[in-house]
Amino acid sequence: MSRSDRLNPMFAGLETLDGVGPKTAKIMESAGLRRPADLLFLLPYSAIDRTRRNSVAEVTPPAVATVEVAVGQHHPPRNKGGRYRVDLFDGVEDVQAVWFHAKGDYLTRLMPQGSRRLISGKVELFDGLYQMVHPDYVLLPGEAANLPMCEPVYPLVAGLTQKGIAKAVRCTLDRAPQVGEWIEPSVVKREGWPDWATALHALHHPDTPEALAPFSPARQRLAYDELFAHQLTLALARADRRRVEGRATVGTGRLAEQVLASLPYRPTGAQTRAVAEIAADMAEPHRMNRLLQGDVGAGKTLVGFLALLTAVEAGGQGVLMAPTEILARQHLESLAPLAEAAGVRIEVLTGRDKGGERRAKLAALADGSLHILVGTHAVFQPDVVFRDLRLAIVDEQHRFGVAQRMQLAAKGVADVLVMTATPIPRSLSLASYGDMDVSVLDEKPPGRKPITTALMATERLEEVIATLATRVAEGRQAYWVCPLVEDSEVVDYASAESRFASLRAVMGDDVGLVHARMPPAEKDAVMARFASGEVRVLVATTVIEVGVNVPNASIMVIERAESFGLAQLHQLRGRVGRGAEQSTCLLLYQAPLSETAKRRLLILRETEDGFRIAEEDLSIRGAGDLIGTAQSGLPRFRIADLERQAGLMALAQSDARALLTRDPDLTSARGQAARDLLWLLGRDEAIKLLRVG
Repeated sequence: MSRSDRLNPMFAGLETLDGVGPKTAKIMESAGLRRPADLLFLLPYSAIDRTRRNSVAEVTPPAVATVEVAVGQHHPPRNKGGRYRVDLFDGVEDVQAVWFHAKGDYLTRLMPQGSRRLISGKVELFDGLYQMVHPDYVLLPGEAANLPMCEPVYPLVAGLTQKGIAKAVRCTLDRAPQVGEWIEPSVVKREGWPDWATALHALHHPDTPEALAPFSPARQRLAYDELFAHQLTLALARADRRRVEGRATVGTGRLAEQVLASLPYRPTGAQTRAVAEIAADMAEPHRMNRLLQGDVGAGKTLVGFLALLTAVEAGGQGVLMAPTEILARQHLESLAPLAEAAGVRIEVLTGRDKGGERRAKLAALADGSLHILVGTHAVFQPDVVFRDLRLAIVDEQHRFGVAQRMQLAAKGVADVLVMTATPIPRSLSLASYGDMDVSVLDEKPPGRKPITTALMATERLEEVIATLATRVAEGRQAYWVCPLVEDSEVVDYASAESRFASLRAVMGDDVGLVHARMPPAEKDAVMARFASGEVRVLVATTVIEVGVNVPNASIMVIERAESFGLAQLHQLRGRVGRGAEQSTCLLLYQAPLSETAKRRLLILRETEDGFRIAEEDLSIRGAGDLIGTAQSGLPRFRIADLERQAGLMALAQSDARALLTRDPDLTSARGQAARDLLWLLGRDEAIKLLRVG
């Protein structure tokens, strides 16, 4: 898609801007400022109020003040590089201006004794005297118009100055193109937002520091523009995928009925709704691209399996991919009884399959007698060929790389269903998965008992171990999670290896150890012994965070719980509460707790609602710092703040999709304006998807 000529000044070299030479341009590029357009969206994060005062006495030091002064005596330093002081009087108070490493002849020319000057800078009290060290501005009284009453403060990197960036920004604003309105007019009117050019001017030339607040109309407008461009990109990707011809996969429902009849419970309303949404997508002639999002224990696996049966009913095959071998084998164990009830063949394929066993599975895939394959990334190997692959389910998508997903597409997959057990706040879900249709499982299957969550300081560790030994002797099973594999000299967290040794000294062979550094076969052997009840206490790292399912395990101890993220703690807690026994999760913490850590642990004690926990985690940690969740691939926004402006994301998505529904090639006046926005914000991936120049 060709760029409009009116945008060309925004894509010229940085050196065409006032005050920007080759050296400065290189520094700016290292800070992500590669063209003038980037400077438009480098918004100031605060502003300095330089309102003129009658005296420095009107401000409370330390604070910036702007006053007119009479210049008194100069006091040059005794030593080279020392303090150069100039006495000043603002009509009420004595003030001393101070410079270090200054040239005396320069200062005598700048502030001749007996003259009057307008000075602005940070005022502090030193030994009871008002001081201004290195004033920001020293002007003649008649030059007052050159002083900004409210001066923006920009984010900088080493080698750039506030005055230099401000000058480059002013030059860029002078060149800014006249563009049309890309936002739905009714939205602009309802929100009371200024147009694009007015919003930019208001933020780069604020009247007051308050004009830069996150909820000022100008900032809201530009944040919305950024989110709208992002959602337009995702909507274009979604439309592009929908243009790719798939195959309508229509099931008979016969196999699904057999599975549901074999279950001792009825699916929840949310499961039934999700199954219907997925089946409707699969019946369409274009490729499905759907996210199935559900809380811990909400029953995603059953929904996914019923979707796989739809593929089999239509004469095709399905694959379920898991991020780890442990999880893949866990899926096989839980799905095997369902597959037996349906009369379909299911197998697991991992990197450990070798020789004749592997060849037999591959032959069955190729001739179609193997209906459903469960596996790890091993299913991407070139020799894995399906006879008729209709559906691929990716469990915990964030653990699969982009290259692997491209390999998946090359296998001719008709439909893709992504499952995540991590509840994602709505704003982040739209940011990460806005190109996908979403099904949400927000109900728990009946009969699940709530998990009792308790907090305890690590100083009561011996008491915890003694109680645990008693429970194990009664036949209970437990997880004990540690943050580290082995002891560290940097932090004093208990390691899995040292805790395994200490628990084994008390409980003997009842204790097992599993962590990510162990060979897969060894890990699986320990997990199998735990699942069978031979091992009663499993000491582990977060390798057990996702998917491990041992219904008899009813105790979860998380040591140094304050070192884990909220979402990760919620995932770990979800490993218990899967059987008939009342389950307990004990959060062991090291006192004293920080306020943030205390808030995290108290939220976990209060609720098991993963979606509420995810929202709290977002507000505590911020969008870019959520641990143990699917959010690691979040887009980076320069203006929008997902924690504070979550509502804008949903509005931007509906607006973007509505625009593309009416104007799929963005050729209307509003569509052309939206193209300009995509260019200005560097949404190259969206531009490539547009078919008309």
